[in-house]
Amino acid sequence: MERRASDEGGGPLRKAARVILLDPADRILLMHGYEPDDPSLTWWFTPGGGLEGDETRAEAALRELAEETGITQVELGPVIWQRHCSFLFDGRRWDQDEWFYLARTAQTATVLDGLTGLERRSIAGLRWWTSAELSATRETVYPIKLAGLLRTLLDEGPPGTPTVLAPEVA
Repeated sequence: MERRASDEGGGPLRKAARVILLDPADRILLMHGYEPDDPSLTWWFTPGGGLEGDETRAEAALRELAEETGITQVELGPVIWQRHCSFLFDGRRWDQDEWFYLARTAQTATVLDGLTGLERRSIAGLRWWTSAELSATRETVYPIKLAGLLRTLLDEGPPGTPTVLAPEVA
């Protein structure tokens, strides 16, 4: 069932796949984004995006990861978290149903060659974060509480079934 994101020009509920990508040192890769019309509004977030055509969420996760980071040598694991989020970005409201896949890689070099036009106007770069760095940052990070979620994941391993995170509206 499709639903409208808002009367502000949003579209139907967008199915998205995101990636919690860890390197051999258990660092997580995050993207540094900003509002295209106001580069002072910044945040960090996980790679990923919407499904295209009839691809599965796992296929979308791998495609988005390759496009946004250049990383293709990935061991894609299970879906560990799910959430609904709604946010204003680039003049419209986005309403998403997101599944977060755990993934591992030894390939830590990144490139931003595969970004879309909108991504080129709103991505400042990529960074590998340790759990301690993520816990200490005062910068905005999505999903909310990612530092604690990552710490639990590293301490306890992936959950047996995906954890449903609280909805986020920004």
